[in-house]
Amino acid sequence: MAVRSLWAGRLRVQRLLAWSAAWESNTATQRTAGEDCRSEDPPDELGPPLAERALRVKAVKLEKEVQDLTVRYQRAIADCENIRRRTQRCVEDAKIFGIQSFCKDLVEVADILEKTTECISEESEPEDQKLTLEKVFRGLLLLEAKLKSVFAKHGLEKLTPIGDKYDPHEHELICHVPAGVGVQPGTVALVRQDGYKLHGRTIRLARVEVAVESQRRL
Repeated sequence: MAVRSLWAGRLRVQRLLAWSAAWESNTATQRTAGEDCRSEDPPDELGPPLAERALRVKAVKLEKEVQDLTVRYQRAIADCENIRRRTQRCVEDAKIFGIQSFCKDLVEVADILEKTTECISEESEPEDQKLTLEKVFRGLLLLEAKLKSVFAKHGLEKLTPIGDKYDPHEHELICHVPAGVGVQPGTVALVRQDGYKLHGRTIRLARVEVAVESQRRL
């Protein structure tokens, strides 16, 4: 918008200056002819000199407007460039530190895992092995619970599609198996590897075996 107003102002100034020059040329010609004729008519006070002054005042005013629009345009360009740089810096920071919260929660999981492994020592007495295994088991349970909590907090969902209808967008077919009792053909009979979704988007397909009728077994 500022650019369009700037160009319009410049065109108006150029037209006024061209018209003023043409007026001056015409006035000079008329004055030369008038001197030869020596007209006795009284001078017109509202004639060419007054019109010329008005045009010059208007031209100066328009020139100031053009200068003002030029300054505003340059400022707008500078502001746009600053916004672009700030946006680019924010995007780069988001790429680098976008998983900061997730990593912070995973550190707690790593702490639990480290404490669990410390329970196993080469210097443990044979009679202490049972107690050590119990500590390791409790540590693993705590680790699993904490990991599930971290996943749920960040929108990471585990897929358990046993009994669900086969969906190529969520399941990776490994093989077909004959449908057993209570298993409908076309549904997932066995999960070999769990899949995961992040905020509703599948990030890893679940590797499954799909039930089919006996005559369609592959």
